[in-house]
Amino acid sequence: MNPSSPSQEAGARRELAACYNLFDTLGWAEGIFNHITVRVPSPAGAGPHYLINPFGIHYAEVTAGNLVKIDVDGRDVDDSGRDVNRAGFVIHSAIHAARDDAHCVMHVHTTAGCAVSCKESGLRHDNFYSAMMSGDVGYHDYEGVTTSVEERPRLVRSLAGHSHLILRNHGLLVVGATLPQAFQRLWTLQRACEIQLASDAGAGPNRAIAADVLERVPATRLRMATTGDDVATRLFDAMVRRAGIAFSRGAENP
Repeated sequence: MNPSSPSQEAGARRELAACYNLFDTLGWAEGIFNHITVRVPSPAGAGPHYLINPFGIHYAEVTAGNLVKIDVDGRDVDDSGRDVNRAGFVIHSAIHAARDDAHCVMHVHTTAGCAVSCKESGLRHDNFYSAMMSGDVGYHDYEGVTTSVEERPRLVRSLAGHSHLILRNHGLLVVGATLPQAFQRLWTLQRACEIQLASDAGAGPNRAIAADVLERVPATRLRMATTGDDVATRLFDAMVRRAGIAFSRGAENP
């Protein structure tokens, strides 16, 4: 397929718009702030392009048609006239540029995620969901509101080869080779944070997972995720259907 195929971009637009709407349904929206970004094909020599939400509209208002295509500096490639929060793209642009596998980057300020990010211990790998991410969570120290390009190299170093990043005192971030994969990772990370907060509220100490078991869990999950059907896509599509969001992979939505 042509690397700048309009059909590829159209499909990415439909999927990303459905994801923004789903975030709203799940309570993961943050007013008009935060982003989910996806890399899309670009003409040869043009540099990488990404889709992002227009600044000033709620996640529930995002459609395939009003997503903005930008370059690595956050500039509106198509001169659509829609505003983009370029400062808010600092985190995403750094990671997209540094990681070829970062097709999709998701960043949220969920209550559970922010709460865990404020804890000195961070995420403990002592529940069903957090065990799946053992050895795959990076941490980045808070440097204030992320608006400076000077922070980009430090963000990249903090993420390193991990798929999950806890921005201390800030929130959560995940990357994925596909949007559904990124969604599954974020959903798992969010569930891990929710359960950690709930378990900490109960009486008595938390029970640790045996070290040998903790070593096996991520590898087992990886084999399950890469064998047979695309579990991440099944999860994403099911959640979209359950939310009643109009979405089709094979044709344009009305």
